[in-house]
Amino acid sequence: MITLTEENYIKAIYHLGKQGVELVNTNAIAEAMQTKASSVTDMIKKLSEKDYAVYKKYQGVNLTEKGQSVAINIIRRHRLWEVFLVEKLNFTWDQVHEVAEDLEHIRSEKLIDELDAFLEYPNYDPHGDPIPNKEGVFKYVEKVLLSQAIEGKTYTCIGVKDTSTTFLKYLDSNGIGLGTIIEILYKEPYDNSIKLRLESKPIVVSHNVAKNLFLQESN
Repeated sequence: MITLTEENYIKAIYHLGKQGVELVNTNAIAEAMQTKASSVTDMIKKLSEKDYAVYKKYQGVNLTEKGQSVAINIIRRHRLWEVFLVEKLNFTWDQVHEVAEDLEHIRSEKLIDELDAFLEYPNYDPHGDPIPNKEGVFKYVEKVLLSQAIEGKTYTCIGVKDTSTTFLKYLDSNGIGLGTIIEILYKEPYDNSIKLRLESKPIVVSHNVAKNLFLQESN
């Protein structure tokens, strides 16, 4: 039986290792989990014994196929619960992450399948992240960061890289959300800030904002 802590480590390795494929060093995992490197080493041994991960001395750890499957299931549960909280319980997109962190550990397959059907099989969560289907397949769309967008072109906001409460509240206060139409007016070479037009309102955003907002080019 997999524990809640083991699930959290598997999810962390999955995200840090780009879907769990690349090797991740113990210090990076310790920072993500806010714990000591020695504790990470102990957990990696447990995950290796259960065939969830493979550890290569002095190189790092990545996930086995079994571990990747566990991680994808956790992500599916997390993102479906986020959709439910926003669409059915009137949470805002900056309020759902911590609640979903608890709900993602409910392992009833029937409950998650019924939740998916109840929500009419959403492809994306409230932050624009793809939700894997029951077979573990993600639906991806071509996207660019605002920092990579081209002057003079118009885009649609389709997601965020930073899901922190402070960043999401910043976006809300400036009228930026999923589906917002953004025209790139000018990219400032000095500090990489960007002047935008949001529908009819001009606004300047910092490079820190620009590197955390995903866009899709409008036709």
